[in-house]
Amino acid sequence: MTVQTAEAPTGAGVDVVGLERRALAVREHVLAIGAGPIGTHVGGSLSAADILVALYFDVLRVRPDEPRWSGRDHFLLSKGHASAALYSTLAERGFLPREELATYGRSEGRLMAHPTLSVPGVEFATGSLGHGLSLGVGLALAARRAVLPNRVYVLLGDGELQEGSVWEAAMSAAHLGLDNLTAVVDRNRLQINGSTEDRMRLEPLTDKWRAFGWNASVVDGHDFARLVPALRSAPGSGRPTVLVADTVKGRGVRHLEHRKQGHFAKLSPAAYERALAALRAAA
Repeated sequence: MTVQTAEAPTGAGVDVVGLERRALAVREHVLAIGAGPIGTHVGGSLSAADILVALYFDVLRVRPDEPRWSGRDHFLLSKGHASAALYSTLAERGFLPREELATYGRSEGRLMAHPTLSVPGVEFATGSLGHGLSLGVGLALAARRAVLPNRVYVLLGDGELQEGSVWEAAMSAAHLGLDNLTAVVDRNRLQINGSTEDRMRLEPLTDKWRAFGWNASVVDGHDFARLVPALRSAPGSGRPTVLVADTVKGRGVRHLEHRKQGHFAKLSPAAYERALAALRAAA
């Protein structure tokens, strides 16, 4: 398969080293959660980590001490099964204590396997695949009608694009001219039962989005020097924007990369130590 090259700009003023340090911390948290009592969706959390760090540590206007601040930008994790990556990013950003990550999936805690509104920084309960973009359309339309500068970002899985409701939302967003809406596709090319192209072919993906009336480009989802400027890009074209982020499932843990077996994992103590050592060795 021919992989499209990145079309997004490279920009100055990106703290690549600082973002990489944050992303390493997020991935360490994800592995620790994966070694917890119920496990987690490790592979897709690792592939999305850099996107989340770029958003929360550079792009999004948020106030961790005031999560419902009216001037905030909105973020929705449509691929809600990657909650471990979102919770870990929110903890690093100061929305919740890092220590709380150890309560993931426990009945007495609030960090469920899919995001819930009880968690500071979570806008909607998500994870029923195919619905996040519709919610983003609603938020973007509300902001425009209220003449507010709030931007809306939605992170989707690529397997999720097999849901028809995604394309209904895409059609609506373009029809309404929601240029304050940015969708990001975590294009790791794997879903729970194998390759996305074997299950339901998505390519040519950017052409599909353009045909629906979106500005569409491809960006390396692990290269902060390209990813951050692409996410920062100012609205104003009269069209919504989608970034197809070329990523690697299991990114950072070499023996988990490009493997569907890492989609969900409950790591044994030995498997956790091996994965953590591999992650730190690659950093």
